[in-house]
Amino acid sequence: MEKKEDARMCFETETERVYALDDDGRLVAEVTFPLDAAGVAEINHTFVDESLRGQGVAGRMMETAAAHLRAGGRRVRPVCSYAVRWFASHPEYGDLLAPDERI
Repeated sequence: MEKKEDARMCFETETERVYALDDDGRLVAEVTFPLDAAGVAEINHTFVDESLRGQGVAGRMMETAAAHLRAGGRRVRPVCSYAVRWFASHPEYGDLLAPDERI
């Protein structure tokens, strides 16, 4: 498990998710990306606790996830609505998209 310190929180990175816990160990933010049968990471869920919304947490988690997936040589298929919008507004990560993905 890899940790990335953020100005306000520490992101934990696992094989198929990036997440953050508060001081009490409660999940406060998460992006999940299980691998499909072809090894493509399907970004299927993003969550940010109401208390953290509007602070850029989801975007920083997506950047962390994208860097993790790029380092692992993975391709991505965004299926959750936030991930689809994020990739559409961040063309610099377009190389991660699975060949059949059009955003």
